[in-house]
Amino acid sequence: MKKTLLALGLAVTAAMPAFAADYTDGDTHKNDYNWLQGNLMYAVNELPGESNHDYLELEFGGRSGILDYYGYADVFNLASSDSSDKADSEKIFIKFAPRISLDGLTGTDLSFGPVQELYFATLFNWGGGGSTVFDATGNAIETETVNNSFWGIGSDVMVPWLGKVGLNFYALYDLNEKDWDGFQVSTNWFKPFYFFENGSFFSYQGYIDYQFGVDDDFAALKTDNGGVWYNGIYWHSENFAVGYGLKAFKDVYGLRDGGFAGKTTGLGHYFAVTYKF
Repeated sequence: MKKTLLALGLAVTAAMPAFAADYTDGDTHKNDYNWLQGNLMYAVNELPGESNHDYLELEFGGRSGILDYYGYADVFNLASSDSSDKADSEKIFIKFAPRISLDGLTGTDLSFGPVQELYFATLFNWGGGGSTVFDATGNAIETETVNNSFWGIGSDVMVPWLGKVGLNFYALYDLNEKDWDGFQVSTNWFKPFYFFENGSFFSYQGYIDYQFGVDDDFAALKTDNGGVWYNGIYWHSENFAVGYGLKAFKDVYGLRDGGFAGKTTGLGHYFAVTYKF
């Protein structure tokens, strides 16, 4: 059972019975776990840019005391092909999302209703090809690597059928511009829904990131809101997974569809083969 928990990580914990995270006994390590997996991915029509490309994703997460964490590192264009959509982009993108349990930090059971636990939530995005800065006439004048941070409140919430869902509310601080630039609501889920006799199963997994209050003074490039919705159907065994994800983009990153950034609204497709360490 321990090996299965480590192999499936958050997948298993999302399917466990719904109990509030009660750390009033002082044992903040009683729910510790960790997981690590490698995903070989191929994206079709990823926006902006309608890019088709391969990448390797090293994904990890877990819990250690009051620290709940999730992250991944993507390596693009594995064969360094000159014809790849990512040939002239940065090679690596990193996302890291640590959260600190307010229940564990204060030794208080802060659960209420469907909310199991509360967190001080952060999120960091680094690299991945940069963002282009335009002048008033639409000419590209500078490219900066992505260097964003998000700060806010997070929670684990029990939702009918889906089970435990992560729900976070952030304010975005652009580390390049040294400026606050809007807000983001993020949610993620993992729902096993069909099990086979050998223990493997199908899951519905995904996330929503929605930004609003974005600085849209440069209307030819930006709008004040936008986001993505990822819907994945995956088959899981103890050590492997295979899946397909449909991602809906709407003015992604607050970039206006049909503006200087090009197409930013539409559908993208993602194919994954996973090994769980």
